[in-house]
Amino acid sequence: MDLKKILIIFIFYIFSSDCKSEVRIDITEGNVNPIPIAILDFQNNSLEMNSLGKKISGVIRNNLERTGLFTNLRKETFITEKVNFNRKPDFSDWRVTTAQVLIHGRIIELDNKKISLEFRLWDVFQEKQMVAQQLQTNKNNWRRIAHVISDIIYSRITGESGYFDTRIVYISESGLKTKRKKRLAIMDQDGANHKFLTDGSYLALTPRFSPASQLVAYLSYFGRVPRIFLLDLETGKQKVLGDFPGMTFSPRFSPNGERLVMSLAREGNTDLYEMNLKSMNLSRLTKFKGIDTAPSYSPDGKDIVFESDRSGRQQIYTMNLKSKKIKRISFGKGKYATPVWSPRGDLIAFTKFLNGEFYIGVMYKDGKGERVVYKAYLVEGPTWAPNGRVLAFYSQNKTKKNITNPKIKVIDLTGRNLRELITPSDASDPAWSGLLP
Repeated sequence: MDLKKILIIFIFYIFSSDCKSEVRIDITEGNVNPIPIAILDFQNNSLEMNSLGKKISGVIRNNLERTGLFTNLRKETFITEKVNFNRKPDFSDWRVTTAQVLIHGRIIELDNKKISLEFRLWDVFQEKQMVAQQLQTNKNNWRRIAHVISDIIYSRITGESGYFDTRIVYISESGLKTKRKKRLAIMDQDGANHKFLTDGSYLALTPRFSPASQLVAYLSYFGRVPRIFLLDLETGKQKVLGDFPGMTFSPRFSPNGERLVMSLAREGNTDLYEMNLKSMNLSRLTKFKGIDTAPSYSPDGKDIVFESDRSGRQQIYTMNLKSKKIKRISFGKGKYATPVWSPRGDLIAFTKFLNGEFYIGVMYKDGKGERVVYKAYLVEGPTWAPNGRVLAFYSQNKTKKNITNPKIKVIDLTGRNLRELITPSDASDPAWSGLLP
């Protein structure tokens, strides 16, 4: 859906002239002490609109608190729950609550289908307005508009792009371990609006979003033959990209959405190939007697990162698509796999297996600065939030009695603020969309 249809009116966006003294979070260092924040329910005189305003405010509170950077103050600590939208708040009322940030707004019903939302963001101690904005949307888009507002607030305070107005596609798993049903599913980044995209009558694997987040490429064993499908999320229509001899793995879109990189197994050898989605021409990128797989584009589309056993065990390599020059960038102990380039272009996330445990880690694009973000009995499939500051993946743990079922988890780049996404059944292989258009 075109964001212009949702965000019709932009009133004004105000930055304080004294940026050094504003409320600010350095997200690169994590935040041991979250900022206390007061978010008031969006106000209206009608019972229906008040109820909707509370829902919107609730989503905003949940989004911000889940980051680990903010803590929502309880309403019981507020001296008042109403602030005149057209006047400056009495900041002394909010300083006693320990709030550093105050957010309040109002919701107006325009007709039976549309609503208008206005909100303000205040720095309590500096007594300065940081944001004032008005947005319009259809009533049924209330949850998405709450994500958009969350992104604005997050961006203003952290200086980083938000990631709340996004979706996650993944593989939903159910049934016996010897006969698992794996179907494609999608949800908002907070787990809401869950929907199954395939019925489970055939196996689905490795879903990946297009840059515009309207297409999903995935591997399917429809009719016991591995094929790559393209699914249009808006129309529900899908098409087969082609029948490739041998096995097909890990399809991933280029940043401009015009190409798809994948690995193909032919005559006992697995190499990387690139497909032009307009001409459907397929070109071979690597020629090595071994396994090259799990390719991922750099944000500018000029390079790819991939895993290969060409050195004797799984390691991470980069390739310049113009020169075809290949460079090894991982040199630590263990086996490296599933590298994914950050949307910011600075880091590469990966999976590593060492001494019986799996790790999610990150390194700079030249291989330097490797560090572990999370470890478990089994942990795989890292995927970046569009701001390049948060990772999702799936993991399993081993107990004395059994191995737990796969679940999707989210963690900050700093290795803090681990949380699990709630899904109707077991979940694996997540892929995070960009900000929705």
